[in-house]
Amino acid sequence: MKKGLLIVLGIVLLLGFYGCGKYNGLVTSDEDVKRAWGDVQTQYQRRADLLPSLIATVKKAAENEKDILTNVTNARAGIPNLEKEASDIKDAASKAQTPADLNAVGDRINTAIKITMEAYPTIRSTEAFLGLQSQLEGTENRIQTSRSDYNAAVRNFNVSARTFPGNIFAGMFGFKAKDEFKATEGSEKAPDVEKLFDK
Repeated sequence: MKKGLLIVLGIVLLLGFYGCGKYNGLVTSDEDVKRAWGDVQTQYQRRADLLPSLIATVKKAAENEKDILTNVTNARAGIPNLEKEASDIKDAASKAQTPADLNAVGDRINTAIKITMEAYPTIRSTEAFLGLQSQLEGTENRIQTSRSDYNAAVRNFNVSARTFPGNIFAGMFGFKAKDEFKATEGSEKAPDVEKLFDK
C-alpha cells in the first residue's frame, strides 16, 4: 500500500510540477503578446508624432526655396520683368538696320542669357522630399515588423494554449486563444499622401 501511495503521490507531484511549468509558460507567452502589441502601439504613436512634423517641415522648405529662387533669379537678371525684356529685345532686333545695331541686340541677348543661366542656388527641397519618402517607408516597415512580431507572439501563445495537454491547463487557469492582428476595413487602400500636403 505504501508503494502504491508513493506512486500516486509521485504522479500527483509530477502533474503539479508540469502544471506549474505549463502555467508559467502560458503567463510568459501572454506577456510576450502584450509586449508585442505594445510595440505595435509604439510604432503607431511614432508615425502619428513624426509624419505631421516632417510634412510641415518639407512644405515650409519647399515654399521658402520657391520664394528664394524667384527672388534670386530676378535679382541676378537685374530685370524686374523678363518677359518685357524679351519683348524689348525682339523689337530692337526687328528695328536693327546696321551691323552695329544687330551686334548691340546680340550683346543684349547674350547678357540676358548669361544672367539667367548663372548658377542658381542649390535646390534642397528635393532632398527633403526624398528624406520624407525614406521616413515614410522606414516608418511603415517598422509598423509591419511590429505587427509580424505580434502575430508571431500570438501564434506561440495559441499553440501553447490549444495543444494537448496545455489546453487543459489553459482552460483551468482561464487562458483563452488570442486574435492575430487584422487590418481594418479599407486599409488595403494606400493612403493619399497628397491630401496630407493639402492640410
